[in-house]
Amino acid sequence: MTSASFSARLPRYAQVRWVDTTGSTNADLLADTTAPAFSALAAGEQTSGRGRLGRPWVSPRGAQSIMSVLLRPGTAELDRLGTVPLAAGLAVLDAVRAVSGVQEGPELKWPNDVLWDGRKLCGILAEGAGFPEDPRIVVGLGVNVSLTREQLPVPHATSLALEGIDVSTEDVTVAVLEALHRRLTQWATGDRSLMDDYRRECITIGKPVRVEAPGGDLHGTVADIAPDGRLDLLADDGDRHLISAGDVTHLRRTDARY
Repeated sequence: MTSASFSARLPRYAQVRWVDTTGSTNADLLADTTAPAFSALAAGEQTSGRGRLGRPWVSPRGAQSIMSVLLRPGTAELDRLGTVPLAAGLAVLDAVRAVSGVQEGPELKWPNDVLWDGRKLCGILAEGAGFPEDPRIVVGLGVNVSLTREQLPVPHATSLALEGIDVSTEDVTVAVLEALHRRLTQWATGDRSLMDDYRRECITIGKPVRVEAPGGDLHGTVADIAPDGRLDLLADDGDRHLISAGDVTHLRRTDARY
């Protein structure tokens, strides 16, 4: 794939680039201080990617759909930064359903874990730079397209191929970027239907959970997702908590993850 052919499939973006390999699409876009809003960078391979909490993320060549999108939030958008990762997760869910033609298997877990029948299909990381003078946000993600079981990063992951979906990495990348443009435009314009759609899809709402939060583990039931994207948890002791970050486990009788 060439940058020209790739860009031609994504006319709504201000700038689109494709590279065969890079260390991190997020780092590359953040370092480009002249890139306009809605610039996209996709790669066939990423060698120094990072996930949440600084976890390493290395992708086998051609097996994942890897990309980052740049946002340049203005003053009005800065109060909504907490919902950027949620919008990205919703976009990936949209795209996975579109390319697979399957509605029931793909799911969305707070904040932005896209699952297929409970197994993780995608990783998403939003990062920022340039605050306060020149704020820039990048949303980076990787969708497992053709990874084999042996290549999965964790036992509870999956790929589209393992779920019986035969689709090219390029087609997945284009579908995700199209969905990202739509959902992130909703975010940028303050469209309230974005969070309405998110709440409708988020399977974490109403679930008993364990949250590994910075202040310690919390147990309770998720009452809602707040307008700013925080998890609204009714703890087992009756206290209410609004949680902005933490690993969430949906609890079952066996306390199995996902």
